Amino acid sequence: MIYIDSKYIGMISSRLDKFVKKKEGLYNFRCPYCGDSHKHKNKARGYLYKNKNDHNFKCHNCGVTRSFTYFLKDLDEPLYKEYVLERYKEGLTGKGTVAPSPDFKTPKPSFRRVKEPEQFFGLDKISNLNTTHPAKQYLINRQIPEKFFSKFYFVEDYNVWAKNKNEYKESRIILPLIDRNQNVFGYQARALDKNSKLRYITTILDSEYPKLFGLDRVNENETVYITEGPFDSLFVRNSIAMCGADVDISQWGISDPVWIYDNEPRNKQICDRMEKVIDSGQKIVIWPSKIQEKDINDMIISGYTPQEIISNNTFQGIQAKLKFIEWKKV
Repeated sequence: MIYIDSKYIGMISSRLDKFVKKKEGLYNFRCPYCGDSHKHKNKARGYLYKNKNDHNFKCHNCGVTRSFTYFLKDLDEPLYKEYVLERYKEGLTGKGTVAPSPDFKTPKPSFRRVKEPEQFFGLDKISNLNTTHPAKQYLINRQIPEKFFSKFYFVEDYNVWAKNKNEYKESRIILPLIDRNQNVFGYQARALDKNSKLRYITTILDSEYPKLFGLDRVNENETVYITEGPFDSLFVRNSIAMCGADVDISQWGISDPVWIYDNEPRNKQICDRMEKVIDSGQKIVIWPSKIQEKDINDMIISGYTPQEIISNNTFQGIQAKLKFIEWKKV
């Protein structure tokens, strides 16, 4: 059904580079399968388009075509399962539809404490790798603080490790998602290959937990900064990060949140989310016009001190609305 598709397209939009809604039922973005042109970063030849009562995906560069159902499965399998279940409730799965019936036999994933993280993941810590190793080089080049290297892991063949059906081999950096009681409830896998079909893959092992990175490090009794990406959060004090679509943080005891979205005034989805935060009366960072970089990590590489910029550009209420209007005009 169109309204269900639209809901889930909105949920994944922040993960699709150059995403824009052209018109009702038509969305354009850089293809997550082929990555479009690596020389021309503004090319976007992936499309989701309405087809009767559903949506299809097609890339006009690599030629990949998918129903939205299987496009979503490739992008985020846990979210795909939620989507299938929602369609099932509406009688829109099974024979004669584009979505299969949900599998109700899937057991609830096991939940494990992280007393020995390397045993849980069965992977090498980035800190133990040689300095010339691509995974370690990636973190060094992104100027990730070295104290976090022991918190991340490297997997040579992600699809074998994650027991995926995909046959292609790809290396990824694994960022564990850990709660305040030191329980692993998921992980995010960051591709090292620029040509990877999906740059980020987020897996939640327990659906009761949100897609949040850094719950194990944050003090909820102080101001908590919420960034869009895990790496960005490593440069901001007392911060967590969203691993995908917006999440509900109310149940985690965070009473004074400050929302930090990427510096993309042309991105409608980011603007919509920022406007929602402002309308709710919460605090938000509005980047000054002198900042051209897309995110906090890019600002670090360009020589900025994001924490200082954040402190000087946090707004709320009518002031936030005025700054937001000004920021969108940049």
